Amino acid sequence: MNLFNQVKFLLKKEILLEWRSKYAFNGVLLYVVSTVFVCYISFNLTPGFSNNAGYPIVWNVLFWIILLFASVNAIAKSFMQESSNRLLYYYTIASARAIILAKIIYNCLLMILLSTLALLIYLLFFKNNLGDPLYYFLAVLSGSISFSMVFTMLSAIAAKAGNNGTLMAILCFPIIIPVILLLIRFSKNAMDGIERNASQHDIIVLAAINAIVVATSLILFPYLWRD
Repeated sequence: MNLFNQVKFLLKKEILLEWRSKYAFNGVLLYVVSTVFVCYISFNLTPGFSNNAGYPIVWNVLFWIILLFASVNAIAKSFMQESSNRLLYYYTIASARAIILAKIIYNCLLMILLSTLALLIYLLFFKNNLGDPLYYFLAVLSGSISFSMVFTMLSAIAAKAGNNGTLMAILCFPIIIPVILLLIRFSKNAMDGIERNASQHDIIVLAAINAIVVATSLILFPYLWRD
């Protein structure tokens, strides 16, 4: 079985397992709804908050904080929840590169769906006029893909280090901070309706980071898999 067929088979397996249990989807969706609702109640206790000059900035940053922690909850256990027997079974039917690619693709699809729902829920509770809604949605999709790739790779490393959550947090910090800063600037430009050419540099840098993460995963994971 070639790499493409292996990835296709493993991706189908991931989708079927999630469809049957809906553990990650329901859990993260509940987290997003409850967090947005708590923020809504808290900010409503602050008179004139929505009319404040800093409201658009807070609106944007708060959304990315919610989406970041939603990504951690959805993806951090990608490998940690896999039993040793199941990993041994994967070892007999697929290559290491197929496994990590299937996980990355599945997590990207999951986060695209969740981030779309999160944005709709967020807009429902917190009204805001987006200058370029389509471009802001593109920023959300870019962020979802970036979070998925980074956290999938780090989850694989942490799982092979004895499911060490502390290790994942330490490794995550220097990688995710530049991504967050790029996404906040990219989305802020879209929210303000600034000309799209102004965000081209941010898109290119995000794409480069994603390419590096995928390449690193394909190179590093086979060595982790042998252990």
